[in-house]
Amino acid sequence: MAALRDIKRKVTAVQKTRQITKAMNMVAASKFKFSQARMVNFRPYAGKFMEVLMSLALRVEPDAHPLLAVREPKKLRVISMTSDRGLCGGFNTNLIKATERFMAEKAREGKEIVLIPIGRKGRDYFRKRAKITNEWVDVFGRFDMTLAVEIAEDVIPPFEKEEDDELYIIYNEFRNVAVQRPMIVRILPPPSLNQNAESAPDRGLDYIYEPSADALLEKFLPMYVHNMIYRALVETSAGENGARMAAMDNATKNCDDLINNLTLKYNKVRQAAITAELMDIVGGTEALAKG
Repeated sequence: MAALRDIKRKVTAVQKTRQITKAMNMVAASKFKFSQARMVNFRPYAGKFMEVLMSLALRVEPDAHPLLAVREPKKLRVISMTSDRGLCGGFNTNLIKATERFMAEKAREGKEIVLIPIGRKGRDYFRKRAKITNEWVDVFGRFDMTLAVEIAEDVIPPFEKEEDDELYIIYNEFRNVAVQRPMIVRILPPPSLNQNAESAPDRGLDYIYEPSADALLEKFLPMYVHNMIYRALVETSAGENGARMAAMDNATKNCDDLINNLTLKYNKVRQAAITAELMDIVGGTEALAKG
């Protein structure tokens, strides 16, 4: 009977775990719907913004703005995004590994690297493994463009002062609930901006700007950094909620399988116990009859 009580206790514990994973799956699904809509709505804006920026790049000199300066990359600043909470499968692990590989590769090239983690999981992991200049944690629960502007205001001045030569951002690009791909993107200087501008659809057209192209670039380049950071935030947020929803769904299914297996084992042990009791009764009855 002790074995039966142990099995029943395990079944009860797994049932409680299943309730938790199912509830977390429903919460993640609700958050995912919002974060996915925000991401999908922002992508067209980000794409059109880059088109306008490429168009401007055709009409200004390469040294028209400090954020366009191309220097020998000796000092790098890396923004690495992870989630604030776990229980989302390999989401954070993939991002952390991508960040480690990138930093190790640049370190072998003799480059100095400073890290800015966005998200508690990355901050906790790299706290003693990298040089951290600033951090943002507990931000993915609720954020807007203000957060992107705040981060940008921290990373733009060092580049303008030539304290940094390049600025990178590492985040998860959302593909679908089951697939999020770690992305490493150079933000500053804008990667191949003039090269991309060569294939801009309006290359043969001439525009009259009011104000001038240089004045527009003065406004657009900081906005470009804001948009790149915000896009990484919304992509990471959608990926986190999607990964958590998938992970909790798998956990719930595993709980169901475990409950079924334990219930089958419980029934077998109970049947064996009943059979043993019946055999004892039959043996006792036969002994009395012979006596």
